[in-house]
Amino acid sequence: MDVLKRLYEQHFESPAITANPLQGQLGGSGRAIFRLAGPAGSAIGIVYPVQEENVAFLEFSRHFRRYGLPVPEIYGVDLANGAYLEEDLGDTTLFEFLSDHRNGDVIGQAAIEAYQTVVAILPRFQVEAGRDLNYKVCYPRSSFDRQSIAWDLNYFKYYFLRLAGIPFSEQALEKDFTRLTKLLLAAPHDYFLYRDFQSRNVMLREGQPFFLDYQGGRKGALQYDIASLLYDGKADLPPALRQELLDHYLDSLSEIIPVDRDAFMEHYYAYVYVRIMQALGAYGFRGFYERKPHFLQSVPYALKNLRWLAHHVKLPVALPALMEAFQGMLSSEKLQHLAPGGDRLKVRIFSFSFHQQMPSDESGNGGGFVFDARSLPNPGREERFRQLTGKDSEVIDYLKQQESVRQFSARTQSLVDSTVDAYLRRGFANLMVSFGCTGGQHRSVFLAEQLAGHLRDQDGVEVVLRHLELEKNFPERVTP
Repeated sequence: MDVLKRLYEQHFESPAITANPLQGQLGGSGRAIFRLAGPAGSAIGIVYPVQEENVAFLEFSRHFRRYGLPVPEIYGVDLANGAYLEEDLGDTTLFEFLSDHRNGDVIGQAAIEAYQTVVAILPRFQVEAGRDLNYKVCYPRSSFDRQSIAWDLNYFKYYFLRLAGIPFSEQALEKDFTRLTKLLLAAPHDYFLYRDFQSRNVMLREGQPFFLDYQGGRKGALQYDIASLLYDGKADLPPALRQELLDHYLDSLSEIIPVDRDAFMEHYYAYVYVRIMQALGAYGFRGFYERKPHFLQSVPYALKNLRWLAHHVKLPVALPALMEAFQGMLSSEKLQHLAPGGDRLKVRIFSFSFHQQMPSDESGNGGGFVFDARSLPNPGREERFRQLTGKDSEVIDYLKQQESVRQFSARTQSLVDSTVDAYLRRGFANLMVSFGCTGGQHRSVFLAEQLAGHLRDQDGVEVVLRHLELEKNFPERVTP
């Protein structure tokens, strides 16, 4: 932490007043992430001991910014201590934005437009910036080559299929892997491959996307990254929207280089499959091997994608052993028990007024947390905010500028995070969190929204959000 505070002071020429840990932002990456803030501004500090990945991220960040691409500015670096300081891009991931603008399979227009913007920018990373990128700093490989593919396929085989108890023939599956690898490598692969291009690695600030977590990037095929985004498991994009976004991506790509769409599609679904298998390997490693069951809550979304592919896609090569393994997964009773909502932790979040009755716990768990926000600056005292709520941008901007509000939000989120982690490990089903203020209109609503957005990005957690006073006094503002 001291090294981050030193980097902050060197950049802003004034000390950081707060340094709060950010939980759950990078899943199982092992990075320690902090938001440092003071009168001069805020920044994100990273501490991570893998120097090769740090070097790759920093080199790529500077390169992408030279091309005008929306990635964080690097404020300061101390590689000897595995630390760097970067621009604070806010708290809203593309995944959170999508969650806030959907009702089941019905995706709101704002979320669709955000995805369209993101897929239109992707070719600039892949082609424009990829032409003269220093691939020598890539880690652990400079290209998504035969070795990289073998790692991903074996990751899936040994950490998912084996640990999930799905039967397979080792020799037959290896033959299929060889055929699949040959198909994958037949696609042109002289472009930048972002590697983890998914909805949690895109931040939205004032409606504009910014991109993170490309330190695993390398040279590879165009198909991989767009497949990663569109078949991002928990994002659960409807098939029609996936096709619409794929078309939009290809239109944007064709403005930079000539595109043979038939040739592109000949390899596209092979990359969809390999990306899904890579993700399943990660879920299996974290869930089955490391015994962190909340990672397994993403498995049903991957199975849903495999089921759709089985009914709608025919690859140009036969992969009978692999398809048989997929069918075994789809019919597995063990995996069916991982269905969404089955063993998840439901976190019910309320905002309320202390002048009214406090929320009641209908789950029988005993009430959970109640946070009193009345000590914080009250927008309701200002005429310009009186007819607005904590869901309105003017109020949100006002509260985010208050240091006491930022600290309160960070500390409550950290406390809830530790409880969520413990509840998931112990198999609890319900947690209730309530925020109260004087009128239940501004501060409590804002804090409840912030926590809900934060938790929606976590595997194994179902968020139910209610604003009790808004439901009575501003019913039109309650729906997303």
